[in-house]
Formats: sequence, structure tokens, C-alpha cells
Amino acid sequence: MLEYRVSAKRVDDHGSVATTKSAEVLLDTDLEGRQDAFNPVELLLASLSACILKGIERVAPMLKFEFSGVDVSLHAVRQDAPPKLISIDYEIVVETNEPDRRLDLLHTNVRKYGTISNTLADAVALNGAIRRKENP
Repeated sequence: MLEYRVSAKRVDDHGSVATTKSAEVLLDTDLEGRQDAFNPVELLLASLSACILKGIERVAPMLKFEFSGVDVSLHAVRQDAPPKLISIDYEIVVETNEPDRRLDLLHTNVRKYGTISNTLADAVALNGAIRRKENP
């Protein structure tokens, strides 16, 4: 089993910082919000996007899937009472010349083996699509 550790510390009434290894992330814990840091929901979405991107990096060599870039967009819906996310939608846009069936295979593998995506899928409606980036 793998284990992970993160520590977080309040800096002041405008923000906090989370650390792991030699990395740190500024957290928006200000009641008014702040533009230069991720709030808790945005951190969750960033975690999911990192899971998707890392999954592609892991799976692509095994599938011999050729690509030159990936963009992930996410959208979450939160209800107020009780406060919780009720849905997360994502779109993966891949720069590739691979056929559609291979693009679908990449998506299937990323969804099947993603730690964060599997965890979230058990807790919230998680829906996503993958598509090829259109040439400009």
C-alpha cells in the first residue's frame, strides 16, 4: 500500500499553505476568497485533473498511444444544504492523430486506473468525455 502525507498551516486570516515533500501550494482559506490561490473545491478539481494527466502519461506508453498535448477542463456543481458537490464533469482534449477507437481506449484506461477518479466516482456523479483537438 502507498501512503501520502500533506501538512497545512494557517498563515493568516487571508490564507494558508499546504506542503508535501519540497513542494507547497497556497490555499484560499480567506472567508472573502482570493484570486491568487485555490479554494478547497478548486484543489479537488486540480487533483482530479492531475490524476487524469498522470494517468495519460502512465497509460500512453503501454498502449503505444502517440500524442503531443493534453488539456483537461472541469466543472463542478455544489449544493448548499448540506454543502457538497453533486456532480463533476470533465473534458479531455488530446492532440493526436490516433483513431477514435484508440482515443476511447485511452479514456477507458485512464478512468479505470485513476486513484482520484475512482475515489470521486464513488462519492459524486463523475462524467467525462475525451475528444481530439481540432486543427486551427
